[in-house]
Formats: sequence, C-alpha cells, structure tokens
Amino acid sequence: MRRFFGIAIVLSLVSVAASAQKPPLLPERDVAALAQELSGETAKRNLEGIARFHRQRGSRGFHSAAELVAERARAYGLSDVAILQFPADGKIYYGTQRSRPPWDVEFAELWEMRGGVASVKMGSYDAEPVVLAEDSESADVTADLIDVGEGAKQSDYAGKDVKGKIVLAGAQPGAVQDLAVGKFGAAGIVSYAQNQKTAWWGEDENLIRWGHLETFSSNKTFGFMVSLKTARVLRERLGNGEQIKLHAVVKAGQHPGYTEVVTATIPGADSKLNDEEIAFSCHLDHQRPGANDNASGCVTILEVARTLQKLIIEGKLAKPTRTIRFIWPPEVEGTLTLLNAKPEFAQRIRAVVHMDMVGGGAVTKAVFHVTRGPMSLPSFVHDVGWAFGEFVNEQSYNFAAGLPAECPLVAPEGGKEALLAQDTAYTMGSDHDVYQDSSFRIPAIYLNDWPDRYIHTNFDTAANIDPTKLKRAAFIGAASGYFLASMTTNDLPDVQSQVQHGIDLWKGSIFPRLNSLSAEDAACIDDFRAQYDWGVQLGLLQFVHDTRKEEKPYRTNGQKCLPDREPSNGGDVRYRRKPEPRGPIAVFGSDFVNDRTAAAGITPPKILSYEGLWGSGEEYTYEVLNFVDGLLDAQQIRDRVSAEYGPIPLELVAEYLRALEKIGVLEQVK
Repeated sequence: MRRFFGIAIVLSLVSVAASAQKPPLLPERDVAALAQELSGETAKRNLEGIARFHRQRGSRGFHSAAELVAERARAYGLSDVAILQFPADGKIYYGTQRSRPPWDVEFAELWEMRGGVASVKMGSYDAEPVVLAEDSESADVTADLIDVGEGAKQSDYAGKDVKGKIVLAGAQPGAVQDLAVGKFGAAGIVSYAQNQKTAWWGEDENLIRWGHLETFSSNKTFGFMVSLKTARVLRERLGNGEQIKLHAVVKAGQHPGYTEVVTATIPGADSKLNDEEIAFSCHLDHQRPGANDNASGCVTILEVARTLQKLIIEGKLAKPTRTIRFIWPPEVEGTLTLLNAKPEFAQRIRAVVHMDMVGGGAVTKAVFHVTRGPMSLPSFVHDVGWAFGEFVNEQSYNFAAGLPAECPLVAPEGGKEALLAQDTAYTMGSDHDVYQDSSFRIPAIYLNDWPDRYIHTNFDTAANIDPTKLKRAAFIGAASGYFLASMTTNDLPDVQSQVQHGIDLWKGSIFPRLNSLSAEDAACIDDFRAQYDWGVQLGLLQFVHDTRKEEKPYRTNGQKCLPDREPSNGGDVRYRRKPEPRGPIAVFGSDFVNDRTAAAGITPPKILSYEGLWGSGEEYTYEVLNFVDGLLDAQQIRDRVSAEYGPIPLELVAEYLRALEKIGVLEQVK
C-alpha cells in the first residue's frame, strides 16, 4: 500500500444490538454458506507461501509468487487462469504510467572494514532482501562513511566532502541520490529512513524500512537500508571522530522484461450479462515478507475465489449472472498497464472490490476501513460494502460481548475480538485510485487497514496476521461482490434503503466540517451532496439496466451552486479530458505532471503542495482532474473539491487546469 491517508470521516463505528441482526441484501442461507466455508486458516497458509518471495516488479520473485497464485486458482477450479505479460522497458507508456523495467538481484552484502579486513556484516540480501534499496545497481566499493543528516537538501552537504564516500542519510535513498551522487560525487548510500508516521513511529529501533532509489534517475547508484539502532551507533562513532570504512558489493540492476498480471474468472450464467464483470483486486508485489502489505489482500481474494467456486459447484450458491474476475497485479502500475493494454477489461468491469492490507490485528495496531469512493464518482456500491461491514461489526461485537450472534465469523486459529470496522471517506494510496479515475470511472469498495506500525518493514511478517481478520475481510468482500454479480431490479428497494442509510450517516458526520467553512462553501457542500445523491440513484438504475428515467434530474451540470458568484481568474473556463493518456496523474516511478511541465518550461502548479483542511495536493489534483467533464467550469470544480477536501483558492485550480492543457491532458471547450 502506498499510504497517502488524509483525514478520514468516520461515519459509523458499530451498531450494537442485544439480538442478532438479519443479514442485509443476501438471503440468510447464502450468508450462512459463505460464513461456514470461508477459512482464515486456508488464507493464511497461502499467505505464508507468498511471503517467502521478494516480490519486486518484473522480478523472479514476483514471477514465483504469480505462479503460486495461478496454481492455486487452477486447483480451486477457476476459469481463464492466466499470467498476462506486458513489455516493460522504461520507454513504453501505458496511459500515464511509464513502464518501469524489471529489477533483479543476484547478490548484495554490506560489511564494515577493520584493519583492512571485512569484519562486521551489516546487511545481506540473501538473509533479508529489504536491506537493499529497490533499483540499486551493481557496485564493488570500499569507501569511508560520512554523515549527511537527512541528506535530502543541499544544505545537508555544506562543508562536507562526500566525493567517493558512502553517505549515511536519514531520508529515503531516492530523495538523496541526485544530490549525494549526482551533484557531489558520493559512491553510494546507507539510509536509515523511518517508516510511515503513526503513533508508533520511531519506537522500534530494530525496524528496517523498505528503501527505494529513483527508477529513472540518471545518477545510478546503490543503497543499503539499516535500522535506526544501527544508524545511531554509526552517527555517534562518526561524531566522535572515528573513521568508518565500508565495503559494499552489489550485483543487481534493471533489465527489459514484463509487467505480469495474474487473472482468473468465475463465468457469469446469464448470456446477456456475463460480459459484465465484478472484479476483485489487490496487489501482489512488495518486499519480503510483505505479509499484511499485501500478501493479505492477495490471499483473501484467492480465498473468496475458492469459496465462491466451491459453493457454486456444490449448489449452495446460485451461479452469478455476471462474471466475477480476480486480478493480482503489481500495485498501481500493473492495474494501469492492464486497463490500458487490455481496454476490454475496463469496458467489462462494472465494480471492484479492492483489498490492500486486510489481515492486521492487535500486534500491528490495525484499524479496518470499508472505504468509500471519491465524490467525483457517485455510486451505490460503497453502500453495499458498508452494509456487510456493519453486519460483521454487529455480529463480531455481540460475540465478543457474550450476546447472541448467529454469524460471528471467528477462525479457530484467530482472535475473538470485535472487528470495529470504520465506514471511511475516500482516501488515496492503492489501485482503487486507478479504477475510479475519470478515464475509467469504475466504482470500487476499498477494504484496508490503517494504521499499521510494521508497513514497509522487515517486521511485516506472517506471524502478525490474524486468520479471523482474514475471514471477516473475505466475508465482506465475498458477500459484496457476489451480491453485485447477481443483482437485479428486484434488489433496488433494499439497495436504496442502504443508500439512504449512508446519506443519514453522512449528514451526521458533516456538521463539524460546516463550522470551519464560510457560509458560501457550507452552502456548496449541501448543494453538491444533493447532486451526488442524485448521481447515486441514476447509477443504481443504470447498473441493473432499468430504463426508467428520473422524473426531475437534480439541476444541470452547467448551473453553479451559487449563481451570484462571479467567476474570476479563469473560473469560467471549461475543459474536457483528451482520450489519451488514460489514468491518474500520480503514478509509480515517474511524475507525469512535473516531467512534462519541466520539458515545457512551465512552473510546477502550486496546487501540488497545497494543504487543505481535510486533504492535500495529491488528493486535490486527483479530484480536480476527475471533475473535468466539458460541462463544469473551473469555479464549479473548485467548489466541488472544496466541499470534499476543504476550501482552495480558485486561482490554484485554474492554474492547474491550464498546466494540464499545456502538457496535453486537457483541451478547452470553446
């Protein structure tokens, strides 16, 4: 998971009842069949297999994990099992994603030299692959170590001669390499970058964080990762004037190859609807062990696949009318590659259940989220996901509290505590961003843990994964996906009831936000929400091919929420998105906007670093582009993203839209 977690709106924590609640949307017999068959233990056994591999993009380790998933899918009787391959050489683009060349490692060790002899082993790729930063290149270097503090800004190097030396830096290697190696001639990097910040940040000095160099930097080098404990000892010794000499040997590098995506299906039974698909998504790549991030999501959708296929064959579940597809790609770039290289996938998929980190428990300090989609994409599917999430909350709490619970979803080898899932507003950070981008407009239910104190570290191990949590995540996903795959017009009243429940929860949560807004922006929130709710109802009818039309559409897109506001600073300009490139602007390994604005001689838009009340640059830019539809002008787009993430000056939105026009993403509507 690529964490970019803004402030989430928690709409509801748990519904506590003294008597068991009837399950939503699905018949009780279907819910019982799912609950009985889903196995957290089976999922964890598969997780232990995947966690053995260092699963970097395009690498031998990733391919081994892909083969394991494909073998299991075939054994479970799934159809159309395949490992799709797409060329990746650093030159080919798949929409906004520049293909990153695969990266493999033969050998890497870091030693401290004493008396001219390699005496203390500080890191071994064979033992712990996380010690070598991704995209390191081959080297055989013996050099002095020099402390450069964080190492990410030029002032860190003032008065220091780092040429030919190995720098000790607190920042990620990718943030250091162009200065240390490119500008000042360092021979390599040792980094003690800390994990993503949570309440436990920096507490465990033994954690080694997964490190990255910049894939496309011209300043090729190597980077080793060490723990904070090791770094503090090294810094103290250097501060006392001691000379420390290191020997680094690396045999690694990028090479042309393929982006691989595993996929399989459960075919739909309706000849008129089986070309529509409900997809289950995750991401298969990550460092070893990468248990919660994201072997947990991979094995949970694999367990959903096993369970649904088995119950369908046994006649305990009816065949779904729509096809159910399962997808195991590299994070973000694999999904972008798939949807661009195989546009028929994007055309068929009607909704996605995405899982990224779903197995953490008490040890990882995880909080589980059923995350909604962006406001730019009105959809009912999120209410379907939360209906089952709320059901599991109620059942698991009742069980833990000694109250009646027909469906506690407890694994024999797992915990017994309540799930306490949160219904959370849209947050970025994984493949759900790609599906819900305006290029594809595929709504997604996003199941995820946050916080997680071991994310992206050597302590993200299988031992920390709770089989009960895997079973519960699998149930929410399986019930949601199976319902969507079988949904008809007969289900509309029940779904509309869940949608209304979501609206009521939202209204209760929004009042604290209104107090921090101007009267104009508060009015825009109410108006925008009414438009959003109308869009949800329209999408609901379209999903089941109901030909009825709304009697009175909620105003035209061309009308402003506050008609008396005079547009200024380009606020009355409208744009449409060009057919290509497709995908979100924030991708892996390269920066689509900054790369192109630099080439065009344009100053990077200020919105990229803007901090709002509930969101920041990446979220604002994602939604601004999503709202571009040829009908809304810059002022209207500004009003909508302000309702979602907090007020933002119109001139920042207008500047960003002009920049996107200049780099070929948008065109003006005259």
